[in-house]
Amino acid sequence: MTDALKRLSDEGVAIWLDDLSRKRITSGNLAELIDQSHVVGVTTNPAIFQKAISGGEGYEQQLTDLATRKVTVDEALRMITTADVRDAADILRPVYDRTDGQDGRVSIEVDPRLAHRTAATIAEAKQLAWLVDRPNTLIKIPATKAGLPAITEVIGKGISVNVTLIFSLERYREVMDAYLAGLEKAKAAGLDLSLIHSVASFFVSRVDSEIDKRLDAVGTDEAKALKGKAALANARLAYEAYEEVFSSDRWNALERAGANKQRALWASTGVKDPAYKDTLYVDDLVAPNTVNTMPEATLEATADHGSITGDTVRGTYEQARAELDAVAKLGISYDDVVQLLEDEGVEKFEASWNDLLKSTEAELQRLAPTEA
Repeated sequence: MTDALKRLSDEGVAIWLDDLSRKRITSGNLAELIDQSHVVGVTTNPAIFQKAISGGEGYEQQLTDLATRKVTVDEALRMITTADVRDAADILRPVYDRTDGQDGRVSIEVDPRLAHRTAATIAEAKQLAWLVDRPNTLIKIPATKAGLPAITEVIGKGISVNVTLIFSLERYREVMDAYLAGLEKAKAAGLDLSLIHSVASFFVSRVDSEIDKRLDAVGTDEAKALKGKAALANARLAYEAYEEVFSSDRWNALERAGANKQRALWASTGVKDPAYKDTLYVDDLVAPNTVNTMPEATLEATADHGSITGDTVRGTYEQARAELDAVAKLGISYDDVVQLLEDEGVEKFEASWNDLLKSTEAELQRLAPTEA
């Protein structure tokens, strides 16, 4: 059942689960996925927590205690989410130890309402790292313009970071630059670079969703032939940029000082168009030293019928460039698409967080003890 997942791992792709809930932790399901499905990490985001906590299972006692203490809804959410991340990190700790800190990681995101505020993002990242208090945590910072200097500052303080919501090749290069600048700051401060890790979450399926919609609007046979190709092309060219940056003289100096490469992480790998193979963004994005974070449905589909045939990224760069150029020639603006996706990504996470605040506040009010 898991031969395809083992082959994927053997090709150098770390399999992370893009989901977390208290039930998954307490039922033993997460431990089972680690043991049987080659899962070596977990990512979370505001939408995932909104789904988990609104479902309610396993949270009532903590919510009751928080209601009794009359904490604010913001504090309650942070207590709940960091508890889940801490417990998941403990379950994954043996993987972290076995891989010298590369895997066994659990990601938690800064408040999405801070996505365009640099100083507040830095402060929140420090607070989250302190609250979770586990060495195998990654603090997620969105790759907005305001997020870039925050990434540098947080890495410079020795906090490991998952950079999220990357859609464009230009922004990805800026993210890698921010990481290297952070490592240089950490080195100047005398920190141990070998303890600092990072991944750069490059979003995949949403690129196809948006570009395919625009190709349909063009409506020609040429346009239809390009459907389902832009996201893979974009991700493959991101890996080309990764290879370039992490073979540079600037990087080599940091590597000699003990630094770790910032791995490319393929995010948003659940297929949104049912016309496409449900393992498309796994099978066709196999490359060494990468991470693929999958929703459970994609993980199960890969285990069942994934086709892992070796490296499907290196050697594809010219074709990938040609496919993106062909999309551009049809009048579809790459820059417009990736900016729209970034803006929408921030808005969706903020909306999920606001929904979660409302539902949590309602639960706190419901569970609050009646004053005598």
